[in-house]
Amino acid sequence: MSELAQPSAGVVIALVLSAALFTIGLVGFLVRRNMILMFLCTELMLQAAAIAFIAFGKMRGDVGGQVFVIFILTVAAAEAALALGLVVLLYRRRETLSAEAWQELHE
Repeated sequence: MSELAQPSAGVVIALVLSAALFTIGLVGFLVRRNMILMFLCTELMLQAAAIAFIAFGKMRGDVGGQVFVIFILTVAAAEAALALGLVVLLYRRRETLSAEAWQELHE
């Protein structure tokens, strides 16, 4: 059985930063009711995941983490286009970006 590579100090810092950013994004998404802020918190969580993938790729010494980041950025760009279009449409209908104003869509 081979031993796992010990992470360097830079990798540990990147993973701690990633965990902190993901936590901030998750708390912001759950607490905020403004759709634009919820969207930005989702983007923050995606970027935190990208940092973690790069850190794990550096720890392993391969480019697999960077390849996953390209996919994450592609998904984030598609999500940004759809979410911003949806936010503009919702604002034109109700003239508010509060998530409570759209609760009847849930049912």
